[in-house]
Amino acid sequence: MTNVRLLFLLIGFSILGPSLFANSRPNILFCISDDQSYAHTGANGDPVVKTPAFDRIANEGLRFTHAFCDAPTCGPSRSAILTGQPIWRLEEAGNIHSTLPAKFATYPDLLQKSGYSLGYTGKGWSPGRLEPGGRTENPAGPPFQRKRLQPPFKQMRNTDYAGNFSDFLAQSPKEKPFCFWLGTSEPHRGFESGAGKRTGKDPSRVIVPPIFPDNDIVRNDLLDYFVEIEHFDSQVSRAIALLEKSGQLDNTIIVVTSDHGMPFPRAKASLYDDGSRVPLAIRWPKGITKPGRTINDFINLSDLAPTFLKAAGLKPPSMMTAKSLIPIFENQLSKNHQAAFIAMERHDGCRKGGKGYPCRAIRTSNHLYIHNFEPTRWPSGSPDPSVCARAIPYGEIDSSPTKTFMMEYRNKHGIARLAELAFGMRPAEELYDLKTDPHQMNNLAGSLPVAKTQATLR
Repeated sequence: MTNVRLLFLLIGFSILGPSLFANSRPNILFCISDDQSYAHTGANGDPVVKTPAFDRIANEGLRFTHAFCDAPTCGPSRSAILTGQPIWRLEEAGNIHSTLPAKFATYPDLLQKSGYSLGYTGKGWSPGRLEPGGRTENPAGPPFQRKRLQPPFKQMRNTDYAGNFSDFLAQSPKEKPFCFWLGTSEPHRGFESGAGKRTGKDPSRVIVPPIFPDNDIVRNDLLDYFVEIEHFDSQVSRAIALLEKSGQLDNTIIVVTSDHGMPFPRAKASLYDDGSRVPLAIRWPKGITKPGRTINDFINLSDLAPTFLKAAGLKPPSMMTAKSLIPIFENQLSKNHQAAFIAMERHDGCRKGGKGYPCRAIRTSNHLYIHNFEPTRWPSGSPDPSVCARAIPYGEIDSSPTKTFMMEYRNKHGIARLAELAFGMRPAEELYDLKTDPHQMNNLAGSLPVAKTQATLR
């Protein structure tokens, strides 16, 4: 009789088990902006930009103060997020405008094989070509791009990101968990000039980082950037509302972040904090202990891939070397998150022969150490526009009013040093004391007082 009962129990589990397992696994909504630095959310302290969706996720979940991209350039950063690996392990994917070889497992593929529905809208893995790497579909998932809207300003994309998420939810089987990538093109340049002021924002309230000149041109450029961030945040807010309406909010891991820092000089495409430190907030009521915490551990965005897999009950493959955030979710002490590692090979190829500017960085609570492997090359691209694919000087820095002003007045008192920091050559090694120099403007590498620290970080 005991054996008969056991047989019936096993049969019952085989029928009900997978369904129960699917219903218990969390959905995943991954929201990623394009070119947004850490400082520029309300929850992170900016007094001008309004980000109620990000702030809500941070307040009801976890707010990370030391989250860093793996690479401060679009394609490589997204490759690292998808694969859970640093870019120096990803071959061609370590460069922008390249490919992501199919031999590298991605978390969406693994989730799909385990029963998840997949989809993405807007900007997924990009820019690059999939076919040379052996892929036929964007690694973020099947596209949902049909819906359009009239954006607040003409330079913004007309993609209805949240509307496309709604389409995805409508066709996704209710018995299956889902993983959706909501990737906006905002706040990538170009911006509509004067957009910030037209929304009523006050330039005098802008906090201008000391790496830029402080004038009306820069302040208004930052305001226009803030308007683009707010468009991203409004799409996240609508997506959250859709989850609330469908009753799926509390069983969904919601992540809000950016691929790297802002599109300004000495930010995007650099290893300094303004280029690599990003906002990150995560909400998951069923999996986060003591929500509302501020997390000061050091996180690379590649850590999200093994986190998603473990949350779904899957074992990350051995090639995924990033570290899961599940212990942090559970309020456990972790020794895996004491530093962040950032790297770059090539951004837009604005040097003779299309050469890159390979560099590596380690970021701790006290220091930023950078190793530049080719210090005789121009870090921000050549001043000669003829060698740049975009035909602009210093082409690894996006064109902008701020860049134009700094170039035009680079020999003027008060601007010369900032221009040199943004456009000039850099030594093989850089070391910054973040307690006295949080914006990394005074290189201490080679000085005797920091020799031991430099050797340790090297």
